[in-house]
Amino acid sequence: MSILVTRSSMPPFEEYCEEIKELWNTRWITNNGEKHQLFQSQLKEYLHTPNVTLYTNGHLALENVIEAMCFPKGGEVITTPFTFASTTHAIVRSGLTPVFCDIKFDDYTIDESKIEALITEKTCAIIPVHVYGNVCNIEAIQQIAEKYAVKVIYDAAHSFGVTYKEVSTANFGNASMFSFHATKVFNTIEGGAVCYSDSSLVQTLNDIKNFGIHGPEKTLYVGGNAKMNEFQAAMGICNLRHLDEEIRKRKLVAERYRQQLSDIDDIKLIAEQENVQSNYAYFPVVFEDPLLTRDKVFDLLREQSIFARKYFYPLTSEFECYQMLSNADSSKTPIAKYISEHILCLPIYADLSLEDVDKICEIISGFHRKCG
Repeated sequence: MSILVTRSSMPPFEEYCEEIKELWNTRWITNNGEKHQLFQSQLKEYLHTPNVTLYTNGHLALENVIEAMCFPKGGEVITTPFTFASTTHAIVRSGLTPVFCDIKFDDYTIDESKIEALITEKTCAIIPVHVYGNVCNIEAIQQIAEKYAVKVIYDAAHSFGVTYKEVSTANFGNASMFSFHATKVFNTIEGGAVCYSDSSLVQTLNDIKNFGIHGPEKTLYVGGNAKMNEFQAAMGICNLRHLDEEIRKRKLVAERYRQQLSDIDDIKLIAEQENVQSNYAYFPVVFEDPLLTRDKVFDLLREQSIFARKYFYPLTSEFECYQMLSNADSSKTPIAKYISEHILCLPIYADLSLEDVDKICEIISGFHRKCG
Protein backbone atom coordinates (compact mmCIF):
# COMPACT_ATOMS: atom_id res chain seq x y z
CA MET A 1 0.00 0.00 0.00
CA SER A 2 1.33 3.44 -0.94
CA ILE A 3 2.32 6.00 1.67
CA LEU A 4 1.60 9.51 0.41
CA VAL A 5 3.28 12.67 1.65
CA THR A 6 0.01 13.67 3.28
CA ARG A 7 -3.57 12.50 3.62
CA SER A 8 -6.62 14.68 4.06
CA SER A 9 -8.05 14.76 7.55
CA MET A 10 -11.77 14.04 7.54
CA PRO A 11 -14.35 13.75 10.30
CA PRO A 12 -16.38 10.57 10.78
CA PHE A 13 -18.69 10.11 7.80
CA GLU A 14 -21.82 10.17 9.94
CA GLU A 15 -20.75 13.43 11.60
CA TYR A 16 -20.39 15.23 8.27
CA CYS A 17 -23.67 13.80 7.00
CA GLU A 18 -25.41 15.08 10.11
CA GLU A 19 -23.83 18.52 9.64
CA ILE A 20 -25.02 18.88 6.04
CA LYS A 21 -28.41 17.15 6.41
CA GLU A 22 -30.34 20.37 6.94
CA LEU A 23 -29.01 21.74 3.65
CA TRP A 24 -31.42 19.37 1.90
CA ASN A 25 -34.25 21.12 3.73
CA THR A 26 -33.19 24.72 3.24
CA ARG A 27 -31.54 24.24 -0.21
CA TRP A 28 -29.36 27.23 0.79
CA ILE A 29 -25.96 25.88 -0.21
CA THR A 30 -23.97 29.07 -0.93
CA ASN A 31 -24.16 32.86 -0.56
CA ASN A 32 -23.44 33.36 3.15
CA GLY A 33 -25.72 30.69 4.53
CA GLU A 34 -26.04 29.47 8.11
CA LYS A 35 -23.04 27.12 7.92
CA HIS A 36 -20.86 29.90 6.52
CA GLN A 37 -21.88 32.26 9.30
CA LEU A 38 -21.43 29.64 12.02
CA PHE A 39 -18.00 28.59 10.73
CA GLN A 40 -16.89 32.22 10.49
CA SER A 41 -17.87 32.90 14.11
CA GLN A 42 -16.17 29.71 15.29
CA LEU A 43 -12.93 30.72 13.57
CA LYS A 44 -13.02 34.14 15.22
CA GLU A 45 -13.32 32.43 18.59
CA TYR A 46 -10.70 29.78 17.90
CA LEU A 47 -8.14 32.25 16.52
CA HIS A 48 -9.03 35.06 18.96
CA THR A 49 -9.10 37.46 16.03
CA PRO A 50 -11.62 40.28 15.44
CA ASN A 51 -12.32 39.77 11.73
CA VAL A 52 -12.43 36.72 9.48
CA THR A 53 -13.50 36.66 5.84
CA LEU A 54 -13.96 33.24 4.24
CA TYR A 55 -13.02 32.24 0.69
CA THR A 56 -13.41 29.36 -1.71
CA ASN A 57 -9.61 28.89 -1.60
CA GLY A 58 -6.52 30.41 -0.08
CA HIS A 59 -5.15 31.80 -3.33
CA LEU A 60 -8.19 33.99 -3.96
CA ALA A 61 -8.06 35.02 -0.32
CA LEU A 62 -4.53 36.35 -0.86
CA GLU A 63 -5.38 38.05 -4.15
CA ASN A 64 -8.44 39.67 -2.60
CA VAL A 65 -6.67 41.08 0.44
CA ILE A 66 -3.91 42.47 -1.80
CA GLU A 67 -6.61 44.20 -3.85
CA ALA A 68 -8.31 45.48 -0.71
CA MET A 69 -5.11 47.19 0.41
CA CYS A 70 -5.25 49.36 -2.75
CA PHE A 71 -1.57 49.11 -3.64
CA PRO A 72 -0.43 51.22 -6.60
CA LYS A 73 -0.05 49.38 -9.90
CA GLY A 74 3.60 48.67 -10.49
CA GLY A 75 4.38 48.75 -6.79
CA GLU A 76 6.96 46.38 -5.36
CA VAL A 77 6.31 43.67 -2.79
CA ILE A 78 9.17 42.10 -0.86
CA THR A 79 8.63 38.39 -0.45
CA THR A 80 10.43 35.06 -0.52
CA PRO A 81 10.96 32.75 -3.50
CA PHE A 82 10.91 29.76 -1.11
CA THR A 83 7.15 29.32 -1.22
CA PHE A 84 4.33 27.77 -3.21
CA ALA A 85 3.44 29.26 -6.60
CA SER A 86 0.35 30.95 -5.17
CA THR A 87 2.28 33.55 -3.18
CA THR A 88 4.18 34.96 -6.14
CA HIS A 89 1.30 34.52 -8.58
CA ALA A 90 -1.03 36.52 -6.32
CA ILE A 91 1.42 39.41 -6.29
CA VAL A 92 1.95 39.45 -10.06
CA ARG A 93 -1.73 38.91 -10.91
CA SER A 94 -2.44 42.00 -8.78
CA GLY A 95 -0.23 44.15 -11.01
CA LEU A 96 2.62 44.26 -8.52
CA THR A 97 6.28 43.26 -8.80
CA PRO A 98 7.77 40.66 -6.45
CA VAL A 99 11.18 41.48 -5.02
CA PHE A 100 12.80 38.30 -3.75
CA CYS A 101 14.49 38.20 -0.35
CA ASP A 102 16.60 35.30 0.86
CA ILE A 103 15.64 33.00 3.74
CA LYS A 104 17.35 31.94 6.95
CA PHE A 105 19.19 28.66 7.16
CA ASP A 106 17.68 27.59 10.47
CA ASP A 107 13.92 27.90 9.89
CA TYR A 108 13.54 28.73 6.14
CA THR A 109 11.47 31.86 6.76
CA ILE A 110 12.31 35.20 5.17
CA ASP A 111 15.58 36.71 6.43
CA GLU A 112 14.40 39.90 8.12
CA SER A 113 17.97 41.25 8.23
CA LYS A 114 17.96 41.44 4.41
CA ILE A 115 14.58 43.11 3.91
CA GLU A 116 15.57 46.72 4.52
CA ALA A 117 18.22 46.72 1.79
CA LEU A 118 15.53 45.78 -0.74
CA ILE A 119 13.17 48.64 0.08
CA THR A 120 12.80 51.35 -2.58
CA GLU A 121 10.39 54.21 -3.18
CA LYS A 122 8.15 51.69 -4.99
CA THR A 123 7.89 49.27 -2.05
CA CYS A 124 4.31 49.08 -0.84
CA ALA A 125 4.20 45.82 1.09
CA ILE A 126 6.02 42.87 2.58
CA ILE A 127 4.52 39.40 2.16
CA PRO A 128 6.47 37.02 4.41
CA VAL A 129 5.63 33.31 4.52
CA HIS A 130 5.33 31.17 7.65
CA VAL A 131 6.98 27.98 6.39
CA TYR A 132 6.15 24.41 7.52
CA GLY A 133 4.49 25.84 10.62
CA ASN A 134 7.60 27.88 11.51
CA VAL A 135 6.88 31.54 12.22
CA CYS A 136 8.65 34.56 10.72
CA ASN A 137 10.39 37.10 12.95
CA ILE A 138 7.20 39.01 13.69
CA GLU A 139 8.73 41.82 15.74
CA ALA A 140 11.57 42.67 13.35
CA ILE A 141 9.31 42.67 10.29
CA GLN A 142 6.79 44.92 12.03
CA GLN A 143 9.53 47.41 12.97
CA ILE A 144 10.68 47.61 9.36
CA ALA A 145 7.11 48.03 8.10
CA GLU A 146 6.42 50.86 10.51
CA LYS A 147 9.72 52.58 9.71
CA TYR A 148 8.94 52.67 5.99
CA ALA A 149 5.13 52.87 6.22
CA VAL A 150 4.49 49.68 4.25
CA LYS A 151 1.86 47.01 4.81
CA VAL A 152 2.53 43.46 5.98
CA ILE A 153 0.38 40.60 4.72
CA TYR A 154 1.39 37.20 6.02
CA ASP A 155 1.04 34.13 3.86
CA ALA A 156 0.06 31.93 6.80
CA ALA A 157 -1.10 29.01 4.66
CA HIS A 158 1.08 26.57 6.64
CA SER A 159 0.35 27.92 10.09
CA PHE A 160 -3.27 27.34 11.02
CA GLY A 161 -3.32 26.30 14.66
CA VAL A 162 0.15 27.72 15.28
CA THR A 163 0.76 30.24 18.07
CA TYR A 164 3.68 32.54 18.81
CA LYS A 165 3.95 33.59 22.46
CA GLU A 166 0.45 32.10 22.87
CA VAL A 167 -1.00 34.36 20.15
CA SER A 168 -2.38 32.86 16.94
CA THR A 169 -0.56 33.73 13.72
CA ALA A 170 -3.90 35.13 12.56
CA ASN A 171 -3.16 38.29 14.52
CA PHE A 172 0.10 39.62 13.06
CA GLY A 173 0.73 42.22 10.39
CA ASN A 174 -2.11 44.01 8.62
CA ALA A 175 -3.62 40.69 7.56
CA SER A 176 -2.92 36.96 7.52
CA MET A 177 -4.09 34.51 4.87
CA PHE A 178 -4.83 30.87 5.68
CA SER A 179 -5.31 28.04 3.21
CA PHE A 180 -7.81 25.33 4.04
CA HIS A 181 -6.80 23.11 1.13
CA ALA A 182 -7.31 19.37 1.48
CA THR A 183 -3.57 18.83 2.05
CA LYS A 184 -3.36 21.19 5.04
CA VAL A 185 -3.50 20.31 8.75
CA PHE A 186 -6.99 21.83 8.77
CA ASN A 187 -9.14 21.71 5.67
CA THR A 188 -12.54 22.68 4.34
CA ILE A 189 -11.96 20.48 1.24
CA GLU A 190 -10.83 23.64 -0.53
CA GLY A 191 -11.05 26.99 1.16
CA GLY A 192 -9.25 29.85 2.80
CA ALA A 193 -9.60 32.87 5.02
CA VAL A 194 -8.19 36.32 5.66
CA CYS A 195 -7.86 37.49 9.27
CA TYR A 196 -7.33 41.18 10.10
CA SER A 197 -7.88 43.82 12.78
CA ASP A 198 -9.07 46.75 10.64
CA SER A 199 -12.85 46.41 10.55
CA SER A 200 -13.08 48.92 7.69
CA LEU A 201 -11.85 46.11 5.42
CA VAL A 202 -14.90 43.92 6.07
CA GLN A 203 -17.14 45.53 3.45
CA THR A 204 -14.31 45.93 0.95
CA LEU A 205 -13.37 42.26 1.12
CA ASN A 206 -17.01 41.22 0.86
CA ASP A 207 -17.40 43.47 -2.20
CA ILE A 208 -14.37 41.96 -3.89
CA LYS A 209 -15.42 38.35 -3.27
CA ASN A 210 -19.12 38.78 -4.19
CA PHE A 211 -19.29 40.94 -7.32
CA GLY A 212 -19.65 44.18 -5.32
CA ILE A 213 -23.34 43.42 -4.86
CA HIS A 214 -25.09 45.38 -2.08
CA GLY A 215 -28.64 44.35 -2.90
CA PRO A 216 -30.91 42.99 -5.63
CA GLU A 217 -30.63 46.22 -7.63
CA LYS A 218 -27.40 47.75 -6.35
CA THR A 219 -23.82 46.86 -7.34
CA LEU A 220 -21.17 49.28 -6.11
CA TYR A 221 -17.86 47.53 -6.83
CA VAL A 222 -16.30 45.59 -9.70
CA GLY A 223 -15.81 42.41 -7.71
CA GLY A 224 -15.35 38.75 -8.53
CA ASN A 225 -16.60 35.50 -7.07
CA ALA A 226 -14.59 33.84 -4.29
CA LYS A 227 -17.27 32.78 -1.83
CA MET A 228 -16.99 29.71 0.37
CA ASN A 229 -20.01 27.42 -0.04
CA GLU A 230 -22.00 25.66 2.66
CA PHE A 231 -20.50 22.22 2.11
CA GLN A 232 -16.99 23.62 2.61
CA ALA A 233 -18.09 25.48 5.72
CA ALA A 234 -19.71 22.34 7.11
CA MET A 235 -16.48 20.41 6.62
CA GLY A 236 -14.65 23.20 8.46
CA ILE A 237 -17.11 23.05 11.35
CA CYS A 238 -16.56 19.30 11.67
CA ASN A 239 -12.77 19.35 11.26
CA LEU A 240 -12.40 22.18 13.78
CA ARG A 241 -13.84 19.87 16.45
CA HIS A 242 -11.01 17.40 15.81
CA LEU A 243 -8.14 19.82 15.19
CA ASP A 244 -6.43 19.51 18.57
CA GLU A 245 -6.39 15.72 18.24
CA GLU A 246 -5.11 16.03 14.67
CA ILE A 247 -2.17 18.14 15.82
CA ARG A 248 -1.47 15.85 18.79
CA LYS A 249 -1.18 12.83 16.49
CA ARG A 250 1.02 14.72 14.03
CA LYS A 251 3.31 15.65 16.90
CA LEU A 252 3.83 11.97 17.72
CA VAL A 253 4.85 11.30 14.11
CA ALA A 254 7.25 14.27 14.09
CA GLU A 255 8.82 13.16 17.38
CA ARG A 256 9.35 9.65 16.01
CA TYR A 257 11.11 11.02 12.95
CA ARG A 258 13.38 13.11 15.17
CA GLN A 259 14.25 10.12 17.32
CA GLN A 260 15.19 8.05 14.29
CA LEU A 261 16.94 10.62 12.10
CA SER A 262 18.61 13.12 14.43
CA ASP A 263 21.85 11.15 14.78
CA ILE A 264 22.45 10.59 11.07
CA ASP A 265 25.35 12.66 9.75
CA ASP A 266 24.65 15.27 7.09
CA ILE A 267 20.91 15.21 7.67
CA LYS A 268 19.52 18.53 8.86
CA LEU A 269 16.15 18.63 10.62
CA ILE A 270 14.22 21.86 10.87
CA ALA A 271 14.83 23.79 14.07
CA GLU A 272 12.12 23.86 16.72
CA GLN A 273 11.38 27.51 17.41
CA GLU A 274 11.27 29.08 20.85
CA ASN A 275 7.86 30.41 21.93
CA VAL A 276 6.14 28.68 18.99
CA GLN A 277 3.50 25.99 19.35
CA SER A 278 3.73 24.16 16.04
CA ASN A 279 1.00 22.42 14.09
CA TYR A 280 3.46 19.84 12.68
CA ALA A 281 2.20 20.54 9.19
CA TYR A 282 5.27 19.13 7.43
CA PHE A 283 8.43 17.23 8.21
CA PRO A 284 11.19 18.70 6.02
CA VAL A 285 14.65 17.14 5.92
CA VAL A 286 17.73 18.64 4.27
CA PHE A 287 20.17 16.09 2.86
CA GLU A 288 23.70 17.51 2.74
CA ASP A 289 25.78 14.39 2.09
CA PRO A 290 27.09 14.32 -1.52
CA LEU A 291 26.20 10.60 -1.67
CA LEU A 292 22.98 10.62 0.38
CA THR A 293 21.37 13.24 -1.85
CA ARG A 294 17.80 14.48 -1.73
CA ASP A 295 17.05 13.17 -5.21
CA LYS A 296 18.46 9.71 -4.48
CA VAL A 297 16.41 9.43 -1.29
CA PHE A 298 13.32 10.65 -3.17
CA ASP A 299 13.79 7.95 -5.82
CA LEU A 300 14.59 5.24 -3.27
CA LEU A 301 11.42 5.97 -1.30
CA ARG A 302 9.35 6.08 -4.46
CA GLU A 303 10.59 2.61 -5.41
CA GLN A 304 9.00 1.45 -2.14
CA SER A 305 5.72 3.28 -2.97
CA ILE A 306 6.54 6.01 -0.45
CA PHE A 307 5.90 9.42 -1.96
CA ALA A 308 7.82 12.28 -0.38
CA ARG A 309 7.79 15.79 -1.87
CA LYS A 310 10.50 18.18 -3.03
CA TYR A 311 8.85 21.13 -1.34
CA PHE A 312 9.63 23.88 -2.30
CA TYR A 313 11.41 23.10 -5.54
CA PRO A 314 12.09 24.91 -7.73
CA LEU A 315 12.05 28.41 -6.28
CA THR A 316 9.25 30.56 -7.67
CA SER A 317 11.90 32.96 -8.99
CA GLU A 318 13.07 30.09 -11.21
CA PHE A 319 9.67 29.53 -12.81
CA GLU A 320 9.70 29.92 -16.57
CA CYS A 321 6.88 32.47 -16.37
CA TYR A 322 9.02 34.83 -14.25
CA GLN A 323 12.23 34.91 -16.23
CA MET A 324 11.19 38.28 -17.63
CA LEU A 325 11.55 39.80 -14.14
CA SER A 326 14.79 41.70 -13.69
CA ASN A 327 15.31 40.26 -10.20
CA ALA A 328 14.43 36.63 -11.04
CA ASP A 329 17.99 35.54 -10.34
CA SER A 330 18.18 32.74 -7.81
CA SER A 331 21.89 33.39 -7.27
CA LYS A 332 20.78 36.48 -5.31
CA THR A 333 18.98 34.22 -2.83
CA PRO A 334 21.67 31.57 -2.31
CA ILE A 335 20.30 30.05 0.90
CA ALA A 336 16.84 29.64 -0.60
CA LYS A 337 18.38 28.04 -3.69
CA TYR A 338 20.51 25.66 -1.61
CA ILE A 339 17.62 24.58 0.59
CA SER A 340 15.31 24.08 -2.40
CA GLU A 341 17.84 21.73 -3.99
CA HIS A 342 18.42 19.67 -0.83
CA ILE A 343 15.07 19.55 0.96
CA LEU A 344 12.57 16.73 1.05
CA CYS A 345 9.30 16.67 2.97
CA LEU A 346 8.66 13.21 4.38
CA PRO A 347 5.14 11.81 4.81
CA ILE A 348 3.28 13.15 7.82
CA TYR A 349 -0.38 13.02 8.74
CA ALA A 350 -2.40 12.15 11.82
CA ASP A 351 -3.10 8.55 10.86
CA LEU A 352 0.41 7.68 9.68
CA SER A 353 1.45 4.74 11.83
CA LEU A 354 4.68 4.83 13.78
CA GLU A 355 5.56 1.53 12.11
CA ASP A 356 5.43 3.27 8.75
CA VAL A 357 7.57 6.09 10.13
CA ASP A 358 10.11 3.48 11.26
CA LYS A 359 10.01 1.91 7.79
CA ILE A 360 10.73 5.26 6.12
CA CYS A 361 13.56 6.00 8.54
CA GLU A 362 15.10 2.55 8.08
CA ILE A 363 15.19 3.04 4.31
CA ILE A 364 16.99 6.35 4.79
CA SER A 365 19.37 5.13 7.50
CA GLY A 366 20.06 1.93 5.56
CA PHE A 367 20.99 3.93 2.47
CA HIS A 368 23.18 6.13 4.69
CA ARG A 369 25.04 3.10 6.02
CA LYS A 370 25.50 1.82 2.49
CA CYS A 371 26.88 5.18 1.36
CA GLY A 372 29.23 5.29 4.35
